[in-house]
Amino acid sequence: MKIDLTETNSSKINAALVQARRDIGTPAIGMVLTLVIVTDEENAYDALKSANDASHEHPSRIVVVIKRVSRSPRSRRDARLDAEVRVGADSGTGETVVLRLHGELVDHAQSVVLPLLLPDAPVVVWWPDGAPSDLAGDPLGALGQRRITDTYSCEDPIGALAKRAAAYAPGDTDLSWTRITPWRSMLAAALDQQRVSVVSALVEGEDENPSCELLAMWLADRLGVPVQRTLSSGPGLTAVRLETKDGAIVLDRADGALATLCMPGQPDRAVALKRRDTAELLAEELRRLDPDNTYESSLRFGVTRLASSADPAPAKPAPKPAPAKAEAEATEAAAAPKPPKKAAAK
Repeated sequence: MKIDLTETNSSKINAALVQARRDIGTPAIGMVLTLVIVTDEENAYDALKSANDASHEHPSRIVVVIKRVSRSPRSRRDARLDAEVRVGADSGTGETVVLRLHGELVDHAQSVVLPLLLPDAPVVVWWPDGAPSDLAGDPLGALGQRRITDTYSCEDPIGALAKRAAAYAPGDTDLSWTRITPWRSMLAAALDQQRVSVVSALVEGEDENPSCELLAMWLADRLGVPVQRTLSSGPGLTAVRLETKDGAIVLDRADGALATLCMPGQPDRAVALKRRDTAELLAEELRRLDPDNTYESSLRFGVTRLASSADPAPAKPAPKPAPAKAEAEATEAAAAPKPPKKAAAK
């Protein structure tokens, strides 16, 4: 069921939600959280589709905030709120409210969203694209216990990771970190079986891929070893190699779906390691609403420290002089007049 509201307000939107639930015969509210999506018209459809798919695991009220940029000075002064209310089959397993903010209302989105939050329920804010530098300091971000971004969609993913580290607050997370959860699980399980010390590591993947950088930072931070970052044609993260005294532990995924795990003294095995879509990543993040300390530690390790953690190249020894030249230099030094000794003071 869909209800379109033009030039409306939060009170009328809440009334429309109640009326829609009564019309379809589901007056009870069984939702566990409020998911606020901050996006634009271009990315709103894909983001809402992913949120609806994730709502099958986490029934929620989805509030989509679309800020419409006004072109003329007059239209920028005219504040207007248009809304679309979806209940039932059109909104997954919960409720959906699509807000389109015009004019000066764009700068006061939190005042529109606040009355629409579910009472006594957690709030999660998600920026599919164009996230602010300081998530917790953003007016909409301040409403949420969890704040989700995706640096993979940024023009400069590595620079975005540095900004996330500088302004990190408990509750921040990123879907680039969620993408490497299966990799971290398999590598941790492999080390539990081997019980050996890792002396160095190598992470192979696409250039400018934040998931590769985060995995490398996680290894360097948790293992305290040099981590080398190499490039491949992808897709995404393709291989991780852990060097140990007994041999190498290699997790190689060349096709983006099936990986091969190689460990010393054991036969190679095929493991499922497919690239997951946004709905699966979002559903994983909604399973836990407490701060992710491991992500914080890895992120604060820093992209720049990752390069400096590698062993420095050994200094090249000075070239030894040729024998004939060395003999001539020694003879010349012996023939040089020595300075006269000073008389000892009586």
